[in-house]
Amino acid sequence: MSDSWPRRRLLAILRGASEPLDAQELARITGQHVTTVRFHLDVLTRESLVRQFQQPPRGRGRPRIGYSAVQRSVGYQDLAQVLADQLGPDARRRSEAAIAAGRAWGSRLDVGDHRVESLEDAKDLTMTLMSELGFAPERDPSSETEGKVLIRLTACPLRELARTHSEVVCGVHLGLLEEVIDRGGAHGTIDVRMHPFVEPELCVARLELIAAQRAEAQEAAPPVSPGGDAEAFTAPSGRVAPQLRNADPNIAKQSAQQW
Repeated sequence: MSDSWPRRRLLAILRGASEPLDAQELARITGQHVTTVRFHLDVLTRESLVRQFQQPPRGRGRPRIGYSAVQRSVGYQDLAQVLADQLGPDARRRSEAAIAAGRAWGSRLDVGDHRVESLEDAKDLTMTLMSELGFAPERDPSSETEGKVLIRLTACPLRELARTHSEVVCGVHLGLLEEVIDRGGAHGTIDVRMHPFVEPELCVARLELIAAQRAEAQEAAPPVSPGGDAEAFTAPSGRVAPQLRNADPNIAKQSAQQW
């Protein structure tokens, strides 16, 4: 599929459809020209990712050709488990390696011409990407502030592995989002964090303007005594390391608005 953004979108739509859809219906859903849709459907058919079905015509005319995604059972969970086990015993090193892998993945994805010039742009890109990857993201308008938004991820494809290896699974997804948002032009302006299992079946992606984050931290930080150093774990780039686990033990009981 060559990591084609339009074809991945068509495939995601077909996977979520309850019945085959024809090219006209897919063109209406995606906003693409029907000829373009047919081209992508032909590629997906050749790659055995979708299957064609003959459907009754609407009124007079030839039968319509419907398309349905081919459902495959691939051992991604087992593969991810093996990869996680190969990253070594140190949780921090596993996290760093996973984030680097996620960034490498993000650099290969064709996400189209999605410019990120604001927090709203970053939110829209995150919603689109995570939807395509099967996370069933949901906006949480009640949590949105001038400098921060939360996106609820209700269906992680690797949820069971994430329960025991969140630093790997969430690290990969974190690196992916960071890379895609940076590629959109927001490098150094938006901080991305993942909060796994704030509820038993719910994870959250947090996007925050770094300028707003710094201002909030300056207001909340206690004064440092002369000669004292405030401890902070920073990534090699100098940015604050992504937070994969929230230090607050009551985070699962808090609403998104309280974060």
